[in-house]
Amino acid sequence: MGRSLSVAMQAGRDDRFAVKPWHAILAGYRVAGWAVALVAGWGIAGCAAPQAALSPPVTLEKVASFDHQVTGVAVSRTGRIFVNFPRWTEDNEVSVAELVNGQAVPYPDKGWNAWRNANKDAVSAHDHWVCVQSVVIDSQDNLWVLDPAAPAMGSVVPHGPKLVQISLLTNRPVRTIAFEEDVAPQGSYLNDVRFSADGRTAYLTDSGAKGALVVVDLASGTARRVLDGHPSTQPDKSVTVTYNGQPLRRPDGRGVEFAADGLALSVDESTLYWQAIKGKTLHSISTAALKGPVEAIAAHVQAVGENGPADGLIIRRQDGRMYITSPQDDSIKVRSLQQAGNATKPTTWLKDARLRWPDTFAEGPDGRLYVTTSRIQDSAFYIPGAPAALPSALWRLAP
Repeated sequence: MGRSLSVAMQAGRDDRFAVKPWHAILAGYRVAGWAVALVAGWGIAGCAAPQAALSPPVTLEKVASFDHQVTGVAVSRTGRIFVNFPRWTEDNEVSVAELVNGQAVPYPDKGWNAWRNANKDAVSAHDHWVCVQSVVIDSQDNLWVLDPAAPAMGSVVPHGPKLVQISLLTNRPVRTIAFEEDVAPQGSYLNDVRFSADGRTAYLTDSGAKGALVVVDLASGTARRVLDGHPSTQPDKSVTVTYNGQPLRRPDGRGVEFAADGLALSVDESTLYWQAIKGKTLHSISTAALKGPVEAIAAHVQAVGENGPADGLIIRRQDGRMYITSPQDDSIKVRSLQQAGNATKPTTWLKDARLRWPDTFAEGPDGRLYVTTSRIQDSAFYIPGAPAALPSALWRLAP
């Protein structure tokens, strides 16, 4: 099949089924239930859809298992799947990989994956993966790799922060946009990225010590940091991220402190959404406002409503709804964006114990969603004696 991917599904029937909200009610009526869900989801004569019927039942399918902690996932038009492994608690041999027959193969080659903490003085950070957080496919079917270059979420490696475009036709990097300290200062951790369909603009979040958004002009490669320190990009002091009903804390007592993290762009590209993990409020701004003077941007920020602590966000092309990973309760939520403010609230689409810290989404060419489980709550950051190499997985959500 060439480089088109046929991912081997993991053995075991249990991996194909999950707890399905209201599925039991529709047992024996799957066809009728599907039709009812679709009609309710679309709404009739412009009426808003009932929140309980936002999406049809869904199954959870395991696509691949990994021996290391995964965060990002990207799926190309032809179904090729890419993942990345941040250098958090171990000195990874592979940072970016393509899944080939269920195996993670270094991408674009072993050379780009050759940087290590142990050899950082001998290997250039500019043209090697240092600590990759996200991989994303743009509308032209290029793979972009976002490297905050801050191993263990600590000090930023000089000349390491970058956004790299890779052609999936040649499997070679075609450009690198390097971020200097005015965009990626010490303490930063560039986290997620979205692209305009015309290929002119990229939007990034910084979930580091001082949250911010970054807007990149892809034609010139210039970037500017906006909403730097603004309340919408900072951790919410009133929120404590928990797991199993207990505050999630490091051995030294620190809790989860991630700032602006999840990021989503509306289907019509008029609105950008983001949220801090240590937060509950989803924020938005018009993309037109992001083109204005930096000092005027804050006036355009809006609070959309409360999601609770959340990591990954995606607005699905197929239905225009926002899907939200909810690490506290092993679930994925869905929110309608048709009404402003708190008129709509997210509802649980899928809750499954195997979704241990659902992290990042990608949408496949057939509209199905993929999500990684990074198991952050199980990592050595929070569990003394936890293994440095933390097994994780990639899942596919199939209505």
